[in-house]
Amino acid sequence: MKISIIGTGYVGLVTGACMSQMGNTVICVDVDEKKVEGLKQGKIPIYEPGLETMVAENFKLGTLRFTTDIKEALDNSDICCIAVGTPMGEDGSADLQYVLQAARDVGRYISHYTIVVDKSTVPVGTADRVRDVIQQELNRRKVNIPFDVVSNPEFLKEGAAIEDFMRPDRVVVGADNPKALEKIKELFAPFTRSHERFISMDIKSAEMTKYAANAMLATKISFMNEIANICERVGADVNKVRVGLGSDSRIGYSFIYPGCGYGGSCFPKDVRALERLALENGYAPRMIRAVQEVNESQKLVLAQKVIKRFGEDLGKYTFAVWGLSFKPETDDTREASSITVIGELSRRGARIKAYDPKAMQIAKNYYLKDYKNVEYTDSKYTALTDADALLLITEWKEFRSPDFDEMTKRLKKKIIFDGRNQYNKEKLSELGFEYYQIGVGN
Repeated sequence: MKISIIGTGYVGLVTGACMSQMGNTVICVDVDEKKVEGLKQGKIPIYEPGLETMVAENFKLGTLRFTTDIKEALDNSDICCIAVGTPMGEDGSADLQYVLQAARDVGRYISHYTIVVDKSTVPVGTADRVRDVIQQELNRRKVNIPFDVVSNPEFLKEGAAIEDFMRPDRVVVGADNPKALEKIKELFAPFTRSHERFISMDIKSAEMTKYAANAMLATKISFMNEIANICERVGADVNKVRVGLGSDSRIGYSFIYPGCGYGGSCFPKDVRALERLALENGYAPRMIRAVQEVNESQKLVLAQKVIKRFGEDLGKYTFAVWGLSFKPETDDTREASSITVIGELSRRGARIKAYDPKAMQIAKNYYLKDYKNVEYTDSKYTALTDADALLLITEWKEFRSPDFDEMTKRLKKKIIFDGRNQYNKEKLSELGFEYYQIGVGN
């Protein structure tokens, strides 16, 4: 099939690469000329395992192209995916300006029947607005070109997006025209050989499904962090509680690991947008509000442990930080716990030596650019040299089994604050480490 994709961000680029991998002809469009030229040269603006190779292979084959010319893209496609950003507005709602601009461009330039697919995460009712905007532009052109709008929310995990797209748990499609639904079903057939993975519904339900899914996962995270905080106060071990909890098949082990709270581009934004959507429709979502409040508090827990141990004045201390991205296998540091923790320590005068396998440049250029006390190191062990303690914030694989003898040589004090509960407390105690975990009394 012939597909155009408006937006070459995380969703657009992954969608374009995976669709072209299955033999479709894909044209990705972006207004950023520099970004488009970079993509043509194989420069991928985000880190996602497997993406760079897949883009390069399909670009070389000619099944994946990049352009700034939206008319060219629409002239050469029958399905147009809108995959632009929906940043959070000042009131917590999703900002739809880029989605609606994409819809205007579609209305201005389509020349034949086109199925317009909303892949951006958008509030319920956005498909209606997209349809109205496209029709308004067609009316201005005084042309009668048929089109359909469908909702196809993405459920991609950063760090595993290629696998999620190629072997999805489910493909959710909301459509009000059987013709459009069948075409989209055909498009996803190579990805959904098991029929129960393709789930069709009305458009508003599809739009709601994305928000509900992210809110549910965020709820599990905040719930487990709430349990961890209670465990710590009553003398229980949340790591053992988690095993007992997850063994219940009705609950499972996914998303019940205690830690420093959730971050990234999806959960914080989507949970807030869902809260705003509820309020706008006359309902006060108390649980969703609580999920956010617990998460914001949880981001402070590791810093509070450091302050309790070293005092409010941290001016004479240096702390090593392992992990800056909000989760492993991505360079995304948006709303990452590391930013909050480093901010809290920095305000008290601490010096920071940070290491992350992928996220240091982005953190340095954007999220931590105002912190002159942060040094970025070339390895996890370099970060430890002359540090008074280690803070483990992101659970990258290379942090799972470190050389504790090497750590002993480099650290001033054998102290670890583990925000992901990665290590064995008894073993570290035998090695003479002070070891602080989330949800475990010390």
